[in-house]
Amino acid sequence: MSKKHAKHKPDSAPLHRRPSSAAWADEVGRSAKGSPGALDAHGWPQVAAPPGVVVCRPGGLCDLAAIDPDGPASSDGKEAAIEALGRERVRIRDLQERLYAEHRRSLLVVLQAIDTGGKDGTIRSVFEGVNPQGCRVWSFKTPSQEELDHDFLWRYHHHVPGRGMIGVFNRSHYEDVLIVRVKDLVPEPVWRARYGLINDFERLLAHSGTVVLKFLLHISRDEQKERLESRLADPAKHWKFDPSDLVERRSWDAYQTAFQDALTECSTAHAPWYVVPANRKWFRNLVVARTIADTLEAMDPRFPEPAHDLSGITVPD
Repeated sequence: MSKKHAKHKPDSAPLHRRPSSAAWADEVGRSAKGSPGALDAHGWPQVAAPPGVVVCRPGGLCDLAAIDPDGPASSDGKEAAIEALGRERVRIRDLQERLYAEHRRSLLVVLQAIDTGGKDGTIRSVFEGVNPQGCRVWSFKTPSQEELDHDFLWRYHHHVPGRGMIGVFNRSHYEDVLIVRVKDLVPEPVWRARYGLINDFERLLAHSGTVVLKFLLHISRDEQKERLESRLADPAKHWKFDPSDLVERRSWDAYQTAFQDALTECSTAHAPWYVVPANRKWFRNLVVARTIADTLEAMDPRFPEPAHDLSGITVPD
């Protein structure tokens, strides 16, 4: 063989460029050290839902029609809720800093609602003041051709928060058992099988250290009508109005059935569904923020120990 061809022999490649199982294992080992899964090392963070919020019991029927979208009549009122929300924001901000510094686990917040249900408003209100370096929001729109060429969970898994991060899904993998079902985009055996696949996906996340919080923002049909009319009446909100919203409104009952089935089939011990009465925005914002703050507190993230002994260090002039 000529010297020219000998240059291309596999054995002549630099050692550092070869695939190495040992190198891969070393890198993964360094990354995973001290990063236990949420279920294995910490257990599910047990959090009591705020009054008025319904936690769907795993294995039981979640009767959506029985949940009042106005929430409890005994709530303290708008002014008190706004003041309390400020305190919850501070809690989320401080706990998020600890979660980010600890770099061991993550939190995924899933928001679902019918059109005008308040997903955008909840995100703006609840996460005000949170360091954007430690929080990412993903709004899932109509899937692209590339996304459609993969399995239905592919585009969602790509945006799951990494260690130390809070991730927020504005719409989520549940669209593939909601709008897909209502619009008859795939056969029933296909979307029905997805309940189990979603549960497996969320169990994988929990096992890997991601705590999953799922909120359904529950509004009434009359409230949706008022919100759509307010968009029409305010020129500054015309950009938010889409005539197709009126077409979707005709499918109200079908969506309610689809939501109820998703809650019933996919509320689990490691990823329960929280149904939030959302007709009153101030109540919605407070209870979502409080549940997130309580969950982060139950996760108990802690600042890591310094990598070096700092006791004798002084900063020079």
